[in-house]
Amino acid sequence: MKNLFVELRAAVMVTLVFAVVCCGLYPLVVFGIGQVLFPDQANGSLIADQDGTVHGSKLLGQQFTADKYFQSRPSAAGNSYDATSSGGSNLGPTSSNLVTTVAQRISDYRTENGLATHAVVPADAVTASGSGLDPHISLANSALQAPRVAKARNLSAEKVLALVRAHTDAAGLGFLGEPGVNVLELNLALDVAK
Repeated sequence: MKNLFVELRAAVMVTLVFAVVCCGLYPLVVFGIGQVLFPDQANGSLIADQDGTVHGSKLLGQQFTADKYFQSRPSAAGNSYDATSSGGSNLGPTSSNLVTTVAQRISDYRTENGLATHAVVPADAVTASGSGLDPHISLANSALQAPRVAKARNLSAEKVLALVRAHTDAAGLGFLGEPGVNVLELNLALDVAK
C-alpha cells in the first residue's frame, strides 16, 4: 500500500510540473517571442485607419456588396465570412448543388460586372476557398471588377488599376502560389482615393 502512495505522489508531481511548463511557461515564452519578433502578426494583422478605427484583419476576407467595392471571393464559412465557422463546403465536383451554385455565381458575376454572356470568369470569383476566409482575389478577378468600381466611384480606370497594383501581394517566398489582391486593403484605399 505504501508503494501505491509513493507512485501516486510521483504521478501527481509530474503532472503538476508538466502543467506548469506546458500550460504556463511555454505559452508565455511563445507569446513573448511573438510580441517581440512579429508584433503585427501576433496581434492579428489588424488594419486600422488614421483615427485608429480597426476595419478588419488583412488575413481574413470580408463581404462587400456595393458596386463601389471590389467583391471578395465567395465564402462557405457560416453566414458570410464567419471566422467561427471557417471551412469549405465539402461539395465535390459531382455535386449537383455545387454545379448549380457555381453556375448562378457565374451568371451573377457577369451581370454585376457588365461582361458578355460567354466571358471567361476566374475560378476564384465563383468558388469558395478551403477556409472560406480568403482575403485575396486573383489579378484576373480584380481586372474584371475594376471598370465597375471605377464607374461607381467616378474614377479613371487607370487610377483604380494603380490602386490594385499597389495592393497586390507577391507570391509567397516569391514562388509559392500566385500574386493576389488584398480586397479589404484595396477597398479601404479606394475610400480615401480622390
